[in-house]
Amino acid sequence: MLGLGFPELALILVIGLVVFGPGKLPSVGGALGKSLREFKTAVRDGEETKEPASADTFHEAKAGNK
Repeated sequence: MLGLGFPELALILVIGLVVFGPGKLPSVGGALGKSLREFKTAVRDGEETKEPASADTFHEAKAGNK
């Protein structure tokens, strides 16, 4: 898990408490989790629709650079 142990996670939590306060921290965490989930979904969808480059595409791109 990204090489984060308990001391690192505890430090991140303490910094989050200082910056956002205990009342706002759950909403900030929820928003961060939602953003990460949407990012992962977008990356996964992008990989599924990606087509392999064909030789014709390569030659067209090369001809366009001249």
